Amino acid sequence: MQDRTRPPRGGFRFSGPDLNPHPIAVFDSGLGGLTVLRALRGRLPHEDYFYFADTRFLPYGERPEVFLRERGVLIAEALARRGAKALVIACNTATAAAAEAIRAASTLPIVALEPGVKPAAALSTHGIIGVLATTRTLQSERFQRLVGQHANNLRVLAQPCPGLAEAIETQGPESAEVAALLDLYVAPLAAAGADVVVLGCTHYPWVAAAIARRMPPGTALLDTGEAVARQLERLLAAGGLLGGGRGGLTVATSGAPLAVAATVDRLWGAKMHIEHWEP
Repeated sequence: MQDRTRPPRGGFRFSGPDLNPHPIAVFDSGLGGLTVLRALRGRLPHEDYFYFADTRFLPYGERPEVFLRERGVLIAEALARRGAKALVIACNTATAAAAEAIRAASTLPIVALEPGVKPAAALSTHGIIGVLATTRTLQSERFQRLVGQHANNLRVLAQPCPGLAEAIETQGPESAEVAALLDLYVAPLAAAGADVVVLGCTHYPWVAAAIARRMPPGTALLDTGEAVARQLERLLAAGGLLGGGRGGLTVATSGAPLAVAATVDRLWGAKMHIEHWEP
């Protein structure tokens, strides 16, 4: 019988005899995906989680699609080898560039993010929706397909936000740099009369209140964290994979752990040990 107080070689590090050695893996280019992790833990609090921030290559939004596809497959394969029971791609840019390749290469249950164009189209009464996202997401075939399928009869204001995700992470949501970028990117949506704004990057919920202040009263802001959590629950239940953990969380980065720890403290509101891990 395996001694479950000791991890298998190369596996995740847990302690205690009853912890699930097969956590849910969540990955993003940085720490925006913590907004998704928050929704996952809210809906599935008894699961164990391994969160990987690929900050060595932050930001994903300006990187070539071929790089993102290869990197995404590499990360997914490494997480599977380390014992993940499911994978959440908590990054709209990685989803747009790499989700299909990751699904083709992996046998894990996978939930991938995409901008909430469909619910935004259903919610809009003015017929004008705004989408804030990275350049790579908005240029992707996947995004264009979403718009064509669900919002073809609406005016969709696709606003690229170069530098915003990186500024939120490195300078902080309340920083002057973030405020200046929000002034620049949100103003066209407000001027055009958008009544729904899709937060098409997992970093943007950290500044949702600031975005709302720049839009007319009553504007709806949509992010997909709760929808992702519901879909993950359905996939785990269908595969008989629900439960078995104790709500444990491990956070790792491909970058500098001390720098990531400071950012996690600022965004998450709690101090946390950050491991270094390279797929």
